[in-house]
Amino acid sequence: MSKPRRTTTRLDDAVFAAKRRKPVPHEFVLDALAPLSPWTRPMFGCLAIYVQEKIVLILRDKPSTPLDNGVWLATTAEHHQSLRSEFPNMRSIKVLGKKVTGWQILPVDAPDFEQSAIHACDLVIAHDPRIGKVPGTKRPARANSRTKPRAKNSESPQRRKP
Repeated sequence: MSKPRRTTTRLDDAVFAAKRRKPVPHEFVLDALAPLSPWTRPMFGCLAIYVQEKIVLILRDKPSTPLDNGVWLATTAEHHQSLRSEFPNMRSIKVLGKKVTGWQILPVDAPDFEQSAIHACDLVIAHDPRIGKVPGTKRPARANSRTKPRAKNSESPQRRKP
């Protein structure tokens, strides 16, 4: 009796194909910043843009949660008032959960979105100190109270060996 032949199935080429990256949202922003040789990094499903050591902008386009889509500006609360005079539609980012956030957004649904985004790029190119943050170093994770080793108590009885 002959052994049954092992059937082989041809794997689809798609299995071995490289994973395609998502398209860059608001790609015109990267084009505008090209003179500074920016670099990018995925962050929270968005695209963070760095110039030298500073994070300057985040590009966001998530169809599942469109409320905060647009260009996020890396800034601080002290600069909000002066930036708002240049970007009247700028607001805090709602997905971050605070009423006022350090990061601000130029929302994609604003009538002046592209014009505002290009103006923000112009400020970055001019090294405006109101836009850009040097990311802090990562802090070590906090020790969970359940995982902390117990401190030895000098008054506790010693265990006896059997």
